[in-house]
Amino acid sequence: MAKAKTINHQKHTWLSARQNTLEQLALARKVLEEVRAGSEVLAAVRRHPVKGGHINKSTLVAAYNQLVESGAWQADPRLLARIRMKPVRTLSGVTTVSVLTKPYPCPGRCIFCPDEARMPKSYLSDEPGAMRAVEHDFDPYAQVKSRLQTLEAVGHPTDKIELLILGGTWSSYPRDYQEWFVRNCFDAMNEINHEGHKEHKEKHKRVSANSPGRTPGQCARSAVDLIEAQALNECAAHRNVGLAVETRPDAITPDELAWFRHLGVTKVQMGAQSLDDHILAVNRRGHSAAETRRAVALLRAGGFKIVLHWMPNLLGATLDSDRADFPRLWEGLCPDEIKIYPCQLLENAPLYEYWQRGEYQPYTQEELTALIADLKPTIPRYCRVNRVIRDIPSTHVVAGNKRTSLRQDVHAEMRQRGTRCNCIRCREVRAQGVEADSLKLEDLIYTPDGADRVGAALSLSKGAVRSTYSAQEHFLSFVTPDDKVAGFLRLSLPNPDSPSTGMSDLKDAAIIREIHIYGQSLLVGEEGNGAAQHAGLGTRLLTEAEEIARGRGFRRMAVISAVGTRGYYLERGFERGELYLVKG
Repeated sequence: MAKAKTINHQKHTWLSARQNTLEQLALARKVLEEVRAGSEVLAAVRRHPVKGGHINKSTLVAAYNQLVESGAWQADPRLLARIRMKPVRTLSGVTTVSVLTKPYPCPGRCIFCPDEARMPKSYLSDEPGAMRAVEHDFDPYAQVKSRLQTLEAVGHPTDKIELLILGGTWSSYPRDYQEWFVRNCFDAMNEINHEGHKEHKEKHKRVSANSPGRTPGQCARSAVDLIEAQALNECAAHRNVGLAVETRPDAITPDELAWFRHLGVTKVQMGAQSLDDHILAVNRRGHSAAETRRAVALLRAGGFKIVLHWMPNLLGATLDSDRADFPRLWEGLCPDEIKIYPCQLLENAPLYEYWQRGEYQPYTQEELTALIADLKPTIPRYCRVNRVIRDIPSTHVVAGNKRTSLRQDVHAEMRQRGTRCNCIRCREVRAQGVEADSLKLEDLIYTPDGADRVGAALSLSKGAVRSTYSAQEHFLSFVTPDDKVAGFLRLSLPNPDSPSTGMSDLKDAAIIREIHIYGQSLLVGEEGNGAAQHAGLGTRLLTEAEEIARGRGFRRMAVISAVGTRGYYLERGFERGELYLVKG
């Protein structure tokens, strides 16, 4: 009961902070005038205090929008960029929207996962992203709509949306629920009006969360089915440029990949957790390292972007064993992105009992910082480190590291050592201006082994062939003189022993798995002064990829396009296949 009151208080405080009074808006307009005249934002804000503090950036953005919409001001993207709240959220070139699925039984029995009632397995109700889901009773339409409104209110563009579907193991949910969930997300991005949506949701609120049948809100039918919703999104105001789901390695099959493509999935997150079978077994993970390798090889053959979770400090692991385990990620797996999720000791996880018996000891904050500082410089240039810690409130952590700012701690430690990380995230251009003529095109070639032997990630000379590997990967990137990444393309060239997906679109085809241009996300058609986006880098990367593929004997190209990027590829000579876009 006390926890519920705390969550409700947090919601009330969050909502109250976003209610702008006429006085606040009037002061905000004065601040904007000063900022437009050249004043620093913070200095101008401090010159115009309000009762209880200062005007926040969401109020500045609201005032700016009013001025532009009324015709009093011309739109000024540079001014908007200065007052935008947390600009880093969209500096990767897209705007991310995360949604949670409803609670549903998980096939896993992992001892490190918290299990809170009325929440998907491993999630806590007061995690920032989870709170939005709880507030909207896990309704996908309401979650997406609310998030889009919030992002717009603080000045972020929302025309290019990467949708992250989080929660329990996605593959364990009934497929009719999955399709309903995704369709409702598209309805929100397409701005379909769900008439009586809230009333219908309340009427069916008592439906069992574990029922594979109808879902709260499901009777408030969307105006279109999934295929029609996807077609609408190709030219919608909020286009889906990426769709990610979370699942387990033992759930990956050719049939599952085809289903993913039907839904529009382009990225798959999986918990590898460890590549040591003993560690996996004692933590009751329920799959082997070999199953992780098989799943990764199959996903790569399907053209999906691959995100692996790796967990140091599991039961049975030591600092030395973790240092030995991490390099195995680059031996036969070679994920495109990773999330480093140190095991956190939580009272509502089975691991807590092991700790009480003295059988488990969390690393200290200093030990964990030193460990990750050792590992980060070894990450290949083709991989992006999305996270180095779960965003779990420190009040839940019983012992060990409680700092959610672990990434900053690690980077401070690396600066002191004089080392650096070369992962994509650490080298993104972000808000830095770029000159297209100064960029260098790099072709990093590596060969993950999808067979039953473990292969190493190698940097090979251009055009080299290793038939013992299931695919040759080309990481094509435009790099600035100071080694920042302005954009990249992932090209996969399958060998004859590549796992069969059974999908005709991919037969004898080279596969473009991702194109990403970095820099502050720009509106479709908007120009940015020196911005990497809209500088033609994507087209140049496509041309280079096609030349490489033809040089290796491929006459067909396939691309795993998100729904909202289909038009981009269709304009460049691709055609609609069954589940992919194809050329040749």
